[in-house]
Amino acid sequence: MNVLLDHLPEFRDGFLGTLALTAASAALALVLGVLIAGFRVSPVPPLRAFGTAWVTLLRNTPLTLLFLVAFFVVPLILFPGISPFVLATLALGFYTSSFVCEAVRSGISTVPLGQAEAARSIGMTFMQTLRMIVLPQATRTVIPPLSSIFIALTKNSAIAGAFSNTELFNVSKLLSDKGFAIGWIFLWIALAYLVITFTISGIFRLLERRLEVAR
Repeated sequence: MNVLLDHLPEFRDGFLGTLALTAASAALALVLGVLIAGFRVSPVPPLRAFGTAWVTLLRNTPLTLLFLVAFFVVPLILFPGISPFVLATLALGFYTSSFVCEAVRSGISTVPLGQAEAARSIGMTFMQTLRMIVLPQATRTVIPPLSSIFIALTKNSAIAGAFSNTELFNVSKLLSDKGFAIGWIFLWIALAYLVITFTISGIFRLLERRLEVAR
């Protein structure tokens, strides 16, 4: 207990850092994932090809490699001086967007084809059909896999600690380097991750229930 109480500011900053990374990268992944899923089901061949390439490349690239590209290539070529938090958010968000895309695409495939055909018959465009007809019906199917994806994102954020970001794993490394018992450090870090992941799981369960009642 003394490890936690004596270093409460460090644990607090690490916890808040993990929360911020998870929230920012989840928002980016959700926006990109839905957009790329739209590309994947688009009637325009170049958009479908781009969506397929995006998912194939990011899903088959190790996350650590994406972090290396984000921290050592992006500042050198595109945005010099960009903060480590933004770079970590980009790496996590881009990587997770490929999984969000496939979850959304699977949800879209559960919507009967007749729904889209009926929308087109009354003159709606592809984007209008996707936004107003297909995605609202697919949302209920997409929520359970999204919960697992964002829980995995929370755990993946630990990699950011090795790239100058203050988060839970980074705190455990700093304290262990100072000679504190690694077992107790990992215990408190694990409990902090459980708090975050249980919260995410609870939020998505509430969403499932709300949508089930609404239906």
